[in-house]
Amino acid sequence: MTMTMTVQAADSVKIGFVSTLSGPLSGFGLEIRDGFNLALKTSGNKIGGIPVEVVEGDDQASPDVGKQLADKMIKRDKVDFLTGIVYSNVMLAVGPPAFASKTFYISAAAGPAAFAGERCNKYFFGLSWQNDGQSEAVGNYMTTNHYKKVFIIAPNYTGGKENLEGFKRFFKGDVAAEVYVKLGQLDFASELAQIRSTKPDAVFFYLPSGMGINFIKQYVGAGLDKEIPYFSTGHSADEDVIAAVGAPIVGLKNASHWAWDLKNPQNDAFVADFKKAYGRIPTMYAFQGYDVVRLLDSAVRDVKGNLTDKEALHTALMTTDFKSLRGNFKFNTNQFPMDTFYLREVQKDNAGLITNRTIATIFDNHADAYVGACKL
Repeated sequence: MTMTMTVQAADSVKIGFVSTLSGPLSGFGLEIRDGFNLALKTSGNKIGGIPVEVVEGDDQASPDVGKQLADKMIKRDKVDFLTGIVYSNVMLAVGPPAFASKTFYISAAAGPAAFAGERCNKYFFGLSWQNDGQSEAVGNYMTTNHYKKVFIIAPNYTGGKENLEGFKRFFKGDVAAEVYVKLGQLDFASELAQIRSTKPDAVFFYLPSGMGINFIKQYVGAGLDKEIPYFSTGHSADEDVIAAVGAPIVGLKNASHWAWDLKNPQNDAFVADFKKAYGRIPTMYAFQGYDVVRLLDSAVRDVKGNLTDKEALHTALMTTDFKSLRGNFKFNTNQFPMDTFYLREVQKDNAGLITNRTIATIFDNHADAYVGACKL
């Protein structure tokens, strides 16, 4: 007599959403949540046809708080997936307990070098980016355009340091000064004075959320934009920053792996739905929150809702064709994307709309610098 065991689909999919949702660094986390929630609404609050339960927590940009939240979601709530973290110092604290419990983490933002290289893990998918990528693209662009002496500035935390390392990897000129400020700093009078005295050809900055808003306002207010051109990653020149700064930001060039004006059917639909739901143009963080749901929906559907077979689920996450909003998509062997990076410029159109416009491609199918150290 032969007995056949049938594995049933899960009754629900539990997702732990941990992000920075309060304070001056919360802008990115709130954008991720808006994109994430819109995707769930679009899918009928289901993943792979199975009802979703979301457990939410505010990490306050604190590694200790983030780890406590993740531990609770893993042990008490028994979540199937984790996502949402913005800042890499929080991600580095949350990663080990998630990996130890074999809970898949799908990143909508943080992409620390350690998890792309020697500490890569099959339970971490860096769906958004590896931290260095946008800065590498700006460094390449500024080299191609013959800037020779650049002042660079970022917050003193993992993501800030990795962004400046990425810039230096591709910028072939001289670094006039490399300045790190406290994460969350909002007054840049001292740094602006240093820029003026250093007299660089240009400035490159990675300053997330409210930091970037204040830096741009103060840079333009000091008249430095008329003397010294400045460039940023897409993080610091996205639609939320544009809305907060207004006309003074026009002309700022930045690099990103996504733009709202990229032409593909899924991106067109997302942008239209986001504008209808929230009354504004989405940021790249909103797109990344949305893409997390699209990836999970496709992968869970591929395994027919069987969340207990971790090997099959891992294969599905790695290979499923989930129609990313960025267009063609492929994970590299370290489970970070092979991304295309675009040059964007903040422009004001004839109707008075101030927004990013895609004006060039910097990198195509770009691999991060750490994949060779990953032994997956």
